[in-house]
Amino acid sequence: MSTTDTAELTPQAEIEAIRQVVARVEHAQNNELPDAFVALFRDDAIWTTGHGKRLFGRDAISAFTHQVLPGGMGGATVSFEVEHVLFIRPDVAAVKVRQVYQGSEGSSTGTPMFVMAKEDGEWRLTACQNTTVVDEG
Repeated sequence: MSTTDTAELTPQAEIEAIRQVVARVEHAQNNELPDAFVALFRDDAIWTTGHGKRLFGRDAISAFTHQVLPGGMGGATVSFEVEHVLFIRPDVAAVKVRQVYQGSEGSSTGTPMFVMAKEDGEWRLTACQNTTVVDEG
């Protein structure tokens, strides 16, 4: 990314672009669209599922997602809210997300961390950890 590219966009515009990627993750999951989900990742991305399964590369992410996402929502919905964005560099951001699943048996929360990189003008999921929040009560 050149310095000209960086100067053209404000941090707020970049945060909005990141929010749009997170919204696309939400849309892909709620509509059980594995190809749309996988398209958001870099080729060499790392994804750790909420249950700790480690996936290396878009091909592994795709194979796993195609197994679990179609039918995986079981009528549940998920929402994502960007809570915090830390720009590590102008083209790399750590994004903290609040995730809420709503299903027939109630709701549960998660707290994913998405490290995203901007490539060819688009933010891509690069290294992501999905973490379930366990009630301490």
